[in-house]
Amino acid sequence: MMKKFLMALAATTMVASPMVATQAQAATHREDSRIVKYGPHGRTVVKHRTVIRKDNHRRWAKGQRFDRRYVSNYRVIDNYRGYRLNAPPRGYRWVRSGNDAVLIAITSGIIGAVVAGAIH
Repeated sequence: MMKKFLMALAATTMVASPMVATQAQAATHREDSRIVKYGPHGRTVVKHRTVIRKDNHRRWAKGQRFDRRYVSNYRVIDNYRGYRLNAPPRGYRWVRSGNDAVLIAITSGIIGAVVAGAIH
């Protein structure tokens, strides 16, 4: 009985861990700003502004599945020599994610290589 319970707990943990990691990577950032102005007759006017933005920049690694939803500034890189990148192997292509160049498999979306800061 205890063995079945531990196996079920381990399976649940393995299923739930990618969901928790995905939520942490796509975290939102909250920025509060306060603007103080002096109006006519010596009045002070204070305005509060809250900006909530979603940070889509993600650190890619070899072997991960590439998902365009988590990419900032996605572009297919056709002139890879202009960025000093090697020619992609058959079935792969270079794409841009922020300032990084990512080599992905066209059919499966698996990342073959990441060159951080390749694009200025």
